[in-house]
Amino acid sequence: MKLGEMGFTCIELVVAMTIMVLVGGAAGIATFQVLKGTEHNSNHMTAVRQVQNAGYWISHDAQMAQSVTADNLTPPAFLVLSWTETNSGDEYQVVYTLEDMPESELKELRRTQSINGGGGITTLVAQHIAPDLEKTKCKFTNGILTLTVTATVGDGAPMESETRTYKLAPRSG
Repeated sequence: MKLGEMGFTCIELVVAMTIMVLVGGAAGIATFQVLKGTEHNSNHMTAVRQVQNAGYWISHDAQMAQSVTADNLTPPAFLVLSWTETNSGDEYQVVYTLEDMPESELKELRRTQSINGGGGITTLVAQHIAPDLEKTKCKFTNGILTLTVTATVGDGAPMESETRTYKLAPRSG
């Protein structure tokens, strides 16, 4: 050091360090909140998408259906829809089932379509479906199919649920 040059005082260093700690802490909290919010948003969007998938497929099939069976089905059957194609005369049957998900209390909604009684093609429609009959149910009354579907995604604090109710009118005849 040259004569007359001075360094930082202890108080200046303490103040600078305090400011750096406060800025670093605020950045850490903001990062944590963004990551936590991202997990919530991801779980919510997954739940919404699962409910929309279920609504789309069942709506599509219900609009074609001439016969609807929603009551007194043996589990895992959830809904049975059938119709006859007017041009070809082919008989279609679609059976929706709620099946266990691996290592979870939640269910998967599966769709099995068969034509003219042949072997069916099974498709996974939605996952994370609540098995509670108050949250996921299907009723056919007075010519209207009412479908309520609830999907629950995540565990603990980031858990998100979405419930939608669809009212569908199958075709007549």
